[in-house]
Amino acid sequence: MSKHHEPLMKAIEPYLSLHTDLKEMRLNRLSLRFTGETAVLEAPFQSHFITHNLLQIRIALFMGALMYGFFGILDALVLPQYKHITWLIRYAFVCPTIMGVMAATFFSRMHRYLQPIKSFLIAFGGLGIILMIIVAPAPISYYYYVGLILVFMFGYSFICLRFLWATLSGWSIVILYEIAATLTNTPSLEMISNSFFLVSGNLAGMLVGYTIEYAGRRNFFLMQLLLREEHRIKEANDHLEQRVAERTAALEEMNRSLIKEIAERRLAEQDRERLEVQLKQAERMEAIGKLATGVAHDLNNILGGLVSYPDLLLMDIPRDSRLHQSISLIQQSGIKAAAIVRDLLSLARQSTGEKKIVNLNDVVNEYLHSPEYKEFFSHHPHIQTEVDLQADLLNVKVSSVHLSKALMNLLHNAFESIMIRGVVRITTYNRYLDHSLEAYERIREGEYAVLSIADTGVGIHKPDLDKIFEPFFTKKKLGRSGTGLGMTLIWSTVKDNGGFIDVQTEEGKGSTFELYFPATRQEVPEKEKPFYLEDCIGSEKVLIIDDIPEQREIAAVMLRKLGYTIHTIDSGEAAIEYLRREKADILILDMIMDPGIDGCETYRRILEIHPRQKAIIASGFSESEQVREAQRLGAGPYIRKPYSFEQIARAVRIELDGRPSS
Repeated sequence: MSKHHEPLMKAIEPYLSLHTDLKEMRLNRLSLRFTGETAVLEAPFQSHFITHNLLQIRIALFMGALMYGFFGILDALVLPQYKHITWLIRYAFVCPTIMGVMAATFFSRMHRYLQPIKSFLIAFGGLGIILMIIVAPAPISYYYYVGLILVFMFGYSFICLRFLWATLSGWSIVILYEIAATLTNTPSLEMISNSFFLVSGNLAGMLVGYTIEYAGRRNFFLMQLLLREEHRIKEANDHLEQRVAERTAALEEMNRSLIKEIAERRLAEQDRERLEVQLKQAERMEAIGKLATGVAHDLNNILGGLVSYPDLLLMDIPRDSRLHQSISLIQQSGIKAAAIVRDLLSLARQSTGEKKIVNLNDVVNEYLHSPEYKEFFSHHPHIQTEVDLQADLLNVKVSSVHLSKALMNLLHNAFESIMIRGVVRITTYNRYLDHSLEAYERIREGEYAVLSIADTGVGIHKPDLDKIFEPFFTKKKLGRSGTGLGMTLIWSTVKDNGGFIDVQTEEGKGSTFELYFPATRQEVPEKEKPFYLEDCIGSEKVLIIDDIPEQREIAAVMLRKLGYTIHTIDSGEAAIEYLRREKADILILDMIMDPGIDGCETYRRILEIHPRQKAIIASGFSESEQVREAQRLGAGPYIRKPYSFEQIARAVRIELDGRPSS
């Protein structure tokens, strides 16, 4: 296909595949528009008709302006007393208009309007001559009609005006001449003679214009057929080349397969064994996930009493009472049990935690100064802890809760691997990888903040190295801590936060675990201002929607202590009906309610009744897609069950003060 035809090909290409059986050109005999199956070619033809003939149109317009102006000499010779009027018509109106139309051809946005503009120009040029006929005295005025013949020649041929538009302007000129001849009392003989020549010239021009456009459309149609055939040939060649390439590639692949066949047979058995191990691990993780998701909701509802009620009791019992310590122990036990449930959910990827911008140094320091670490460290006085934290460590975006849990598990394993005396070293540093690092797993290139925990313990037995992150795998002896989930939780935490793990170990000398987290240049947000319980007192109406009676009762008792008016409902459907009659300042909405609609759907329907209804979400799971969807609809904070007095009080107050209600 020639480069000259490429623009035309692009214009009609969308129609080729849809009209592959075009054999005959179909035109409207009067308007010469493509009709029938060829109607799709009308728009491409009109565009092609303009752009293909632009140079000719510009030259013709320039020559037309030149000739129109040149006849001013004739005006000076035959109409010396009226030349100022005829020159005004020629040089002030008609010639500038011709040049203006020529200028319009240089603007692509004007191309779609060029046909009516050129039609107007021809009529306007003819009108100029007719005005000169009116101005000129007899008998000179009888001969100026010849100029109209020249206008016909330009309109029907030189400026590529389509047949219909040229016909319109041509007959307009004839009619205007007849009116002018009548008004100027032109003698009948001269009028009949001139009209005869004008009508004949116009008909001849129509024949010329019709023939030119018909030929142009036929050439365009034949060119389209030619281009379509070229397109088919190109497609056939491309298809043939593709098949040859595919066949060649297949032969090359067959040759490579024959060369590698023996090696692949050896690897096949290894792959099968590896896949069996992966399948067993996947089945094990699936079982844990089903277990976790199956019991987490119920366990968190049960634990609500152990975590929330002690808060209420401790508010009414003096700190020096004998019951105060006992109730605190009950509460701590509930909190620890809830933490175990969160671990199970994390393992099942049901509790990924809220990701925030943090600094690993802050997480390490916070844990090392926690009572939990101090208590654990007191049981290992023979172990020395060394801390080396890089001062300009880059920040990371992670779940700080899960990261702290992973740090705790790593330190527990490190301490318990040291039997007599030893050292546990905690290090953080920045590391940039400009290419992938082949380590325990492949670590992609990028910028990382690394947390390293090294110990001088017994190390890891090599056959066990590939199993250490599997669920329930443990080498700890009876009487030592561990459920076999700690390392799996570490792996899950790192992966949930887009990181990687490297493990280096040597039996008898110790192990080093390095957690790679993608670094970020975002700054750690400022700590929230202190929030006191006294700030949470209110008198608003709170509607508690939860299918568990104990959960409704816990939330109701807590909020009544703060002065709120409480109403409780056990299902989403009942809540919707209640809110058709009543209003509530805020909802406390459980996400999972069985049977019936869930919390998200409940909130969606409530918004149809009260479009700006405030709500907070309570769930034993993490911020699931249901929770996020409810928050996208307009719900406020999310609190995880079991929640404390402070958590629910703070969430309710923040949402109530945050934005106007419905």
